This record gives sequence, C-alpha cells and structure tokens, in this order.
Amino acid sequence: MNGLDDLGKIAAAGRQLLAVIDTALSDEQFGNLDKISSAAEIRPSTLRNNFSASSRTFPSERRSAIAGRILVVDDQPENRDVLVKHLERQGHSTAQAEDGPRAIARLSREGFDLVLLDVDMPEMEGYLVLEHMKADPQLLHLPVIMISAIDEIETVVRCIEAGAEDFLPKPFNPTLLRARIDATLEKKFLRDQERNHLHRIEEAQKRLATELQEAARYVVSALPPPMPEPLKISWAYEPSTELGGDSFGYHWIDQDHLAIYLLDVCGHGVGAALLSVAAINVIRSAGLRNTDFLDPGQVLSSLNEAFQMENHNNMFFTIWYGVYDVPTRSIRHSSGGHPPALLLKSDANGTDQLEELRCPGMLVGAMPSVSYKSATTLVPENSRLFVFSDGAYEIGRPDGTRLDFESDFVPYLLRIGRSRNIPEEVLSWVRSVHGSEALADDFSFLAIDFPK
Repeated sequence: MNGLDDLGKIAAAGRQLLAVIDTALSDEQFGNLDKISSAAEIRPSTLRNNFSASSRTFPSERRSAIAGRILVVDDQPENRDVLVKHLERQGHSTAQAEDGPRAIARLSREGFDLVLLDVDMPEMEGYLVLEHMKADPQLLHLPVIMISAIDEIETVVRCIEAGAEDFLPKPFNPTLLRARIDATLEKKFLRDQERNHLHRIEEAQKRLATELQEAARYVVSALPPPMPEPLKISWAYEPSTELGGDSFGYHWIDQDHLAIYLLDVCGHGVGAALLSVAAINVIRSAGLRNTDFLDPGQVLSSLNEAFQMENHNNMFFTIWYGVYDVPTRSIRHSSGGHPPALLLKSDANGTDQLEELRCPGMLVGAMPSVSYKSATTLVPENSRLFVFSDGAYEIGRPDGTRLDFESDFVPYLLRIGRSRNIPEEVLSWVRSVHGSEALADDFSFLAIDFPK
C-alpha cells in the first residue's frame, strides 16, 4: 500500500507540473527544466516544493516584437480570459466581445490591429462576422485569426478561403499563440506601410496632375490668338498627359515683316513648359541684345547663347523661325534640330505640292558658339504654310508601329491641305491613329494662308 501511495503522490505531482507549464512557464523558462530532477530520484514532497517555488519565481512571458491592439471574440468567458492574459503578458492591449453583433459594434467604432475570432458562437457564427468584415471597406484589410477546435477544421478552411489570415486551435499553446500573432501583425503593419506609401504616391500624382494642368493653362494663355487678316493664321494645340515643352507665336516686327516661330523643349513637365514660354517671350519682346530679328540665323545663334542647357537644368530645345517679307512675298527661315515647315502651293498645272522649308542647324542650347544659317523661299499666291512640332507626326499606333513623316504625314497633309479647318482636322486624325484622346507628346500645328 505504501508503494501505491507513493505512486499516487508522484502522479499528483506530475499533474501539478503540467499545470505549471501550461499556465506559468514561458519559452525562456523551458531552459530550467534540465535543472529539475526526475520524479523517480526525489521525494514527492521535494518535487512539489520545488515547483511551488519555481512557479512564484519564473520571469514573465516573453513579450512580442510588435505590440498591437487586439479584439478577442469568444462566447466562452474562460477562453477570453486565458487569451487576454497571454496577450497582455506579450505586450498587447486587448478588448473583448462575447458574440458577433457586439464584435461588429466595437469594430465599427474602435480601431484594432487584429481580431481573434471564435468559429462556433451561438448568436452569430464567426464565419458570418468574417463575411461582414470583408464586405466593409473600412474593415476589409483588418486581419482575422480564427479560433477553432480540432473538429471544426472544415469551417476553418472555409474561413481561410473567405479571407481569414490564420487560425489557432483550442486549447491554446502560448508559444504558438505568440508566433501566429507576431507573424500576422508584422504582415499587417507592412501592408499598412505599403498602403500609406501608395496613398502618398497617389496624392503626389494628384498634385503633379494639378500642377501640369495649371502649367498647360499658362502655356495656352501665352499663345497668340488666331489672326484673321491680312494673313490668316489658325492653329491647334493639345498638351500631352505629361505636358511637353511646345510653344509658338507670331508677331509683326514692322509693317512689312511677320515673324513666325515654334519651339519644342526636349523633355516633359512643368520645367519644360516654363522654359518654352520663357524662350517665346524673349523672341516676342526682342529681348536678345545685338540681334537682328529679321535674320532667323542670327536669332537662333543668340538664343543658343542665352539658353545653354547647363544653365537650364540640362534642357535644350528645337525651333523653327521664319520671317515673311510682304513686299517680296518671301520667307527667310532657319531651324535648330526642328522638323521642316511645309509650304503648300500649286504648280503650273494647278496641282498642289508640298515644299519643305528646311535650313537645318543644331539643337538650341546643346553647344555654345554655334552659328546658324538662313535660307529664303518664295511664297506664291494662295499658298499655305504649315509649321508644327514632331508631336504632330511621331504618333504611335495601337499595334506598336509609328507614323512615318515622308510616307504617312506628308501625303495626308497634301490630301487635306486645302481644308478650311485643317489644324483641328490634323489633330482629330492624329488621335484616331493613336487610338486615344490622350497623346504621348504635345501637339502643335499652325496653318498660315497667303492670299493674293
């Protein structure tokens, strides 16, 4: 009988040991187990006394690396109490709800980082609470860990497929609890950072779009109005989605000479737009010293010195500049890296043809001390001059191919060259070829009519 009594005492001590491990022993404390002698080598009273002392002196449960605010939803008070005890030892703040409706009410008015949600609850099952959360945009991204018994595994799988982050089996293991919660909170906080980063990017993009719209309006406000007489000048301008550096103008230098000019800053954005307007204003105001504005080559040479790229954020531009001489019906012109203007005129048989007004030179601002030349072209009666940027013909098609200047753009202009509203027609054609209203580059197109 004494031997049976001793075995009973040993069994009782073993149960006490398991209780200590379940309730008070954390990960760090498992290292103390090798200090405890086996029950067969010590007296039961000594074993009981040793664990009683140990349970009072174990350090607190290991704290989680990431602390969060966690809502515990379970209809069993003892389950909630055990979970809350472990969570608060790990450094989390907690709140409780005893059923689904109360959980939804708390979620609607309070902020949480994680929800521990019991699967089997009498008034509203955990799956229905999860469905409600995933249907709510404010709760959609809030992670949920399902709490389940082993025999509810099919329901757990259903919850995971519906958007639950993970699950915890009953009864709770403190180490597993901490590991699952740490992993879930880490992913949650990383996703929060990513969403915040994306939100900041979206806000920056909105501000940039607003700035581009304001810059586009500023560029348009700086453009001259159409001219009805004595020479009829019409134009179309459409900024790209990123706003390029197109700008143009025309003005009478004196009663016999009309200056016509169009430039395109290489690049996009507000900086390119402001540089183009600055260069146009310099031309319009004759703000270049020791420059004869009747001589296009001299104008481009002076612009090249005034707008060197190293002084303008490494931006340069192309330009076509011409001066129409009324008495001689001729245009003196020069260009710096720009597409040629096209002169529509009729030959002796009355057949229309296009002549390129080309006097090529280097990009303006790319290199100092460049000398630009000028050329002169006679303008017959009833001729029409087209001046444009490369955004009028360097157009990408939906299939990835691009318009060609010689084989696509020039024949098209020759075909519609006498249309009354040709700038708008060209713009509509460019959009149809591109397959979209939004263009990749600024579109600028001028048409100047020279009557008898």
